[in-house]
Parts: sequence; C-alpha cells; structure tokens
Amino acid sequence: MHNGGLTLLKESLQFVKPSERNAAQYILEHPDEVIHYSVQRLAEESNSSDAAIIRLCKTLGLKGFKDLKIRIAGDLQLASTIRHEYSEIDPGDDIPTLMKALANNHTSSLQQSYQSLDYRSIQKAVEYLTNANKIDFYAVGASQLVAQDAQLKFSRIGKSCTAYPDFHMQLISAVNLSSRDVAVGISYSGETNQVISAMKEAKKAGAITITITKFGSNTLNRLSDLNIGIIANESDIRSAATSSRVVQLYIIDCLYTGTVGANYDQAIQTLEKSRKVIKGGST
Repeated sequence: MHNGGLTLLKESLQFVKPSERNAAQYILEHPDEVIHYSVQRLAEESNSSDAAIIRLCKTLGLKGFKDLKIRIAGDLQLASTIRHEYSEIDPGDDIPTLMKALANNHTSSLQQSYQSLDYRSIQKAVEYLTNANKIDFYAVGASQLVAQDAQLKFSRIGKSCTAYPDFHMQLISAVNLSSRDVAVGISYSGETNQVISAMKEAKKAGAITITITKFGSNTLNRLSDLNIGIIANESDIRSAATSSRVVQLYIIDCLYTGTVGANYDQAIQTLEKSRKVIKGGST
C-alpha cells in the first residue's frame, strides 16, 4: 500500500493557497474520517471547494483525491504497526535518551522520504547522471559534506565531477558547464543563496539541473529541471542538520547505485582500478 499522504500534507501547509489549506488542515485533523469521504463531502466539512481539493492533490503531485486517500490509509495502517515515532530532543536529555531519539528520528525521516518519493524522479536523475560528461555538486554547510561524499562516489566510477567547498570556485565551475553536463544543488531549505546563485549560472550555461531539497515549493525547486523532494524530522535544538543530512546521503546513495547499475560492467572495472590504487597507496 502507498504511504506518505499525511506527511505530504504537513509539508504543504506553508505554501498552498488558503482554500487548499482549509482542506489540508481538516484532513490532518480527521484522517480516519476523510478516507471514507467523497470530494464533495470533504469540501463541505472543510469549508473548501471541489476545485480546491483537486488543486491540492495536484500540488502534492498526486493523481487525484483517490490517490491521496489511499496514501492516508497506508499512513494510518503504518502508524498502528510501527512504534518508533519522531521524538523531540530536550536540552536535559541523558545520553541513552538522545541516542534513542536520534535513531528514531533518522529512521522516521528515511521512511517518510522513501514513502513520498516518486521512483521516476530518481530514475530520470540517474539517466541524466549516467549520460553526463561532467557533474558539479553545489552545497554549503552540512550539505557540503553530502556533496563531497557524492564527488567521492561518482569519481570512483570514472565520472568527472566537482564539489568545491569554496563558493567562488562553484560559480567558476558553473559558468563553464555545457549542455552535456549536470549540476546538482543540495540544500534542505531550498533557499541557500550560494547554491541558488551557482545553479542559476549552471542553468544559463545550458547544463541540466537537479536539486535535492525539502518537499514543497522553494527557490531551488523552481529553478531545476528535476527536483528530488525529501522529508526530515529535525530537533528544535539542533546546531546543524542531522536527519536531513542522513536523508540527503540516502538520496546520493540511490543516485550512485542507480548510475552504477546503468553501466555495470564499466563501473565495476573502474571501481576495481580505484580499489587497487587506494590499497596500494595505503601500504
């Protein structure tokens, strides 16, 4: 059964239109009832309209209200069988409590992102990356660590790629891309100014642009040819990205593994050469 309907609704509240927000809020407050409603009944109960509900479903990237109800039903079924849920982290928590909360939050974020992802977006991104002459990864802060991980992985299968930590170098690389290249912008908020600037330059240069951001409308999402939306449960006391970084790494692993699979024989040969030279250099 498909899942992720309630998560998509929660993430959409901040950017949907007021008439759509009425329906979304009502669904979140009465999910058990809504799965039995028609569009007309939901419109009446939520002080909305049939058209607004249909628009809401399209905003969420779903086929229609029936698709949304199926996903909500899946969420309700999942909630009844899974004990681990998001846990807020408080300043006074002891180490065992922190360990459990972080494990639960990471697991929840990965699960929610997986449920909400459209495999076709990953499939298309893999196609772009497989055919790319060069790949640029743009990110700052905690997301820069994800970009460096991506550069290491894709370099080991023979892909020419960069993940410059210096913003000026990101811009210089971006303006020198071409239509044969791919630029990947990584920012959970989708509003990181440096990444936005680099992606704009990459787009002007003709490169295919892929972004990895939180689900919903944001600047990077609107800039890209293909957006991969993720969901992360972050604590209010976090000093740096935690769950969002874990989910970003998961997406990079999906893209890397998919790219390896798309050209398996050559990728394995290149990986073996990388393994041998690293092993030889470590003695």
